Amino acid sequence: MTALTLKQKKFLKGLAHDKKPVVTVGQKGLTATVQEEVDRALSHHELIKVKLPASDRKERTAMLETLCGQTNASFVTLIGRAGVIYRASEDKKISLPA
Repeated sequence: MTALTLKQKKFLKGLAHDKKPVVTVGQKGLTATVQEEVDRALSHHELIKVKLPASDRKERTAMLETLCGQTNASFVTLIGRAGVIYRASEDKKISLPA
């Protein structure tokens, strides 16, 4: 998991703005199936939105950070119930600014 600069986060937020959530975390929370789906989606898209359950902001943030740790991804942002995470793939579809 690489730390993203503020400039890179802003760039990724802009790219993620029009995207729809690819994975939805249900009532059971972060199950192994959810982790596998996020891992698969990151390998294919690099930048994804994850829809989180309706809970307080601290819980959603912790859930997204845990998910990032499990999938070796970087936390980009959390807006409402939608979290954005990024992980570069071998194909390098997204070129991050320096």
